[in-house]
Amino acid sequence: MLRKVPLFSGLSTSELKLLAFTSQQLGFAPGEVLMRRGDPADSAYVILDGEVDVIGTTSAGEFVIAVLGRNSVTGEIGVLTDAPRTATVRAKGPVKALKVSPEVFLRLASGKPDRALHVMRELASRIAGDSRALAALNEELQKARAEGAKSAAR
Repeated sequence: MLRKVPLFSGLSTSELKLLAFTSQQLGFAPGEVLMRRGDPADSAYVILDGEVDVIGTTSAGEFVIAVLGRNSVTGEIGVLTDAPRTATVRAKGPVKALKVSPEVFLRLASGKPDRALHVMRELASRIAGDSRALAALNEELQKARAEGAKSAAR
């Protein structure tokens, strides 16, 4: 199952076993929080089953940044940067996840130069996708503002 996780696709069988045996499988009920924005990044999570919402917060309230499902990894950025969580992650329905310690995650992510490059490429690809999504949202916002200004002028 872990071989299907893109971030771990380059791991050997023994490394995947290390990941499986040193991590903790957890279950989350619908609405239960896996991690909260601002908390220390004490682990990464591999979603084994179910879906989670990645939640952002503004002065207007909460909004869903992304929905992650099976074979997704969340919390890895905080582990890699040793920084507090940047978003809250909440179970949409029942979720099974593997909680991976920072030590194991970093060991597996950086154990070999080609693996570190693979992790960097996966993360860079995600960042590029996020940047495209933000640009599209910004364009929609600008159009909505322009339409609002036209309506107000009438």
